[in-house]
Amino acid sequence: MARKPKDKISRRRFLEGTGVAIATATARPAFAAQRPPSSPPQARTRIRLTINGVAQRIEVEDRWTLVELLRDHVGLTGTKIGCDRGECGACTVLLDGRPVYSCSQLAVWADGRTVQTVEGLARDGRLSPLQQAFVDHNAAQCGFCTSGQLMAATALLARTPRPTPPQVRTGMAGNLCRCSNYNAIVEAVLAASGSVPQTTAGNGGAQ
Repeated sequence: MARKPKDKISRRRFLEGTGVAIATATARPAFAAQRPPSSPPQARTRIRLTINGVAQRIEVEDRWTLVELLRDHVGLTGTKIGCDRGECGACTVLLDGRPVYSCSQLAVWADGRTVQTVEGLARDGRLSPLQQAFVDHNAAQCGFCTSGQLMAATALLARTPRPTPPQVRTGMAGNLCRCSNYNAIVEAVLAASGSVPQTTAGNGGAQ
């Protein structure tokens, strides 16, 4: 019985095969070297703070901002992230009673302090007088800036219970409204303070 002739490997096929193997073996270490290193563990700190009247102990990453803590880890999403660089005021909360941009405050800086967000304005399911005035005077348009406006106005009325229109405009100057509904916002704040009669609701501007 005749033997089947063996396949002959030409020199060219041999070199092509070894070339592919060498290229593959060379590429693997280079590819591995390009892999990004695993992220190092982030420094964490346990802080104590009071949020809307509730004392809490929370372990936070030192890099978290206060708005990240409130929205992503406490679930208080009423505070909005607008510009994320301390310019628009959408993220305004009260820190020890003072309005601050929570996107520009590290969470660890709130250790031992009191934070109030828009969720803390209502009592027993009832809107605060300021919130109700915003509704009555159409002060909220798209609503994205409204929580920050409310918190800035809350701080304003706490330090100046009966403000004049210029005082309201000055006190609210750090909060932008992309809908340009500033007149109605000023009117709502004045109404909540009792500075103007409620019958002016809906006239579109403060006098």
